[in-house]
Amino acid sequence: MKFGVVVFPGSNCDRDMQDALQQDLNKEVVMLWHKDKDLSMFTTDDCIVLPGGFSYGDYLRCGAIARFSPMMESVIQFANKGGKVLGVCNGFQILCESGLLPGVLLQNIHQQYICKNVTITNGAEVFTIPIAHGDGRYYASEEVIENLQTNNQILFRYCDAEGNIVANANPNGALYNIAGIRNSNGNVYGMMPHPERASSPLLGNTDGKKIFALLGLAS
Repeated sequence: MKFGVVVFPGSNCDRDMQDALQQDLNKEVVMLWHKDKDLSMFTTDDCIVLPGGFSYGDYLRCGAIARFSPMMESVIQFANKGGKVLGVCNGFQILCESGLLPGVLLQNIHQQYICKNVTITNGAEVFTIPIAHGDGRYYASEEVIENLQTNNQILFRYCDAEGNIVANANPNGALYNIAGIRNSNGNVYGMMPHPERASSPLLGNTDGKKIFALLGLAS
């Protein structure tokens, strides 16, 4: 599997993602500039990553401007053909703005930027993964939430160290403690926590590698 990492003006986790994929997962990585459109070097067996950061400075609404970049036109086409797409933090926001994922990411309920380790669960395991965002509060209509639950599209939920999904483990006020979701076809993934920041033994945490593996992005 080959990875493409899209670089927007304001991205600040693109090189973190590149390093994690190359050095920790031993994957081939191609950096993709937001003004380009060519994804001909990728097949639907590959993955395009939208990294974290503050694309276009988040001056309008997080991810709202990046959604209209030339590269995103190609990413949307790639996803609609079945190609894998992963959005982390600002990348998750862009996926929601582009319609590739349902819902929206709103300002944290306490209106403060948060940067710390949190615990999340997929229902079977608990992972410690860093977050760093000011607009990470997942919100959607009750109908969308019901569909996410029915179709098993909720990937991760904020939890305590024992895996209990409780209010005081929710760092941003996200509905149902949602930390990550996927689309109905299972090829587009979005999450607020940063697995690329927890993939190296040098950082004292490799739970991020488990996240990539769970998503089918690492062997």
